[in-house]
Amino acid sequence: MKRLTIILLVFLLGTGKGLFAQENLDLEKAIQLGLENNLQVKIAFDNAELRDLERKTGMGALLPTVNSTYLRSFSTEDVTQKFVNDPAPRQIDNAKSRNENFNVAGVYGFRTDVLVSIKRLGQLAEIGELESKVVVENTVAGISTAYYRLILELQRYQVLKQTLKLSKDRLEIARAQYELGGAGKRDFLTAQVDYNADSSLLLTQEQVIQNARVNLNQLLAVDPSTEFQINDTIRVDQILSLGELEDNAFLENKQLLISQRQKNVAFLQIRELQAQRLPVLNLNGTYANNTLNSDAGFLIQNQREGFSYGGNITFNLFSGFTLSRRIQSAKVNQRIQDNAVEQLEIQLRSDIQRAFNTYQNNLRLLEIEKNNFEVASENTAIALERFRLGIASYLEFRDAQENLLTAQTRLITSIYNIKEQEIELLRLSGKIFFENLTEDFQPASN
Repeated sequence: MKRLTIILLVFLLGTGKGLFAQENLDLEKAIQLGLENNLQVKIAFDNAELRDLERKTGMGALLPTVNSTYLRSFSTEDVTQKFVNDPAPRQIDNAKSRNENFNVAGVYGFRTDVLVSIKRLGQLAEIGELESKVVVENTVAGISTAYYRLILELQRYQVLKQTLKLSKDRLEIARAQYELGGAGKRDFLTAQVDYNADSSLLLTQEQVIQNARVNLNQLLAVDPSTEFQINDTIRVDQILSLGELEDNAFLENKQLLISQRQKNVAFLQIRELQAQRLPVLNLNGTYANNTLNSDAGFLIQNQREGFSYGGNITFNLFSGFTLSRRIQSAKVNQRIQDNAVEQLEIQLRSDIQRAFNTYQNNLRLLEIEKNNFEVASENTAIALERFRLGIASYLEFRDAQENLLTAQTRLITSIYNIKEQEIELLRLSGKIFFENLTEDFQPASN
């Protein structure tokens, strides 16, 4: 079986070694770790190997079978014999006989359907290999998505920390104004409540981050409590082309390739059954060496050595219409596979179009969210200064603060959504990884 070497297209996923050079775990290392340890990947490769072994086993039908037998037997008997020319009985007590037999027999049967069967098993072996690639692609996409999700939650944590800092500044200002008599206690207590609410949000976000780490560790097949230090930045530095994605998908999408192989299998199944109507040629040959020794009878020793060979041709004349019905069923299955391929092509094109529409819309939203974040940042800075000077109410400042939190959250979420759609489009188009046939990739053994 052709083994796989999975080399992540880091530039397609918007990451690089330089980006995470100072971190303990970058995306490329995470994917490498996941492919080495993920149990689903190991199972997929083992299943592909089983398919390949079945193909090799099927090739054995083209070879002859050779069996060797060696036999030695002994007997002791009381024998009474009468002969035509001597009517008086002859008694032999404890007559011994010995028989030694050695033979080598070879049989070769040529069936036309076996040749077609081997081709069919070859297609099934390719399907097994493609199925393992599907698992690898899904694992790469899952790890990438989980990795960026963790980054997103870490960024949200930083946003909430900034929000908490603003709430703390407001609380200190409200406390100072209250102690100096410039503001009532109600403003100070409201600032305290808002500060506590923001502290609660930050604490809740810590739990979200912990769960995101567990989800990533599960895909990496490492201990759930393992903590990796990762980069807290998501970069969007490429623009995908719909035409290129569709063209590549119809060449490299593994699910489509599997469906096409299954169509070929259905076609070969028909040819294999039809070939069973052809004659079968059987050839056989035997070498034998037999020796018989006996104390009784006219023949006290008989030894034979030599070869025998021959052949026959068999032709099925009638099998109760069973073969005809199996051929009809195979033709129905072929029509099903033809329709399945066409349906999958339609679905694949539609999935790419939907994902690309979402991808483009998120790109447009990103520009809006960037501008909105700049406006919200400036507005919050002005509101804080006005509140510090006592010319703005706490409601005005809180409103600006919440607008900034919303703008920041929407901005980083927009970036994550773009990256998520990138990963999905690369998976659908079969571009999430490529093969290097000069090396063998194997999951780590248990």
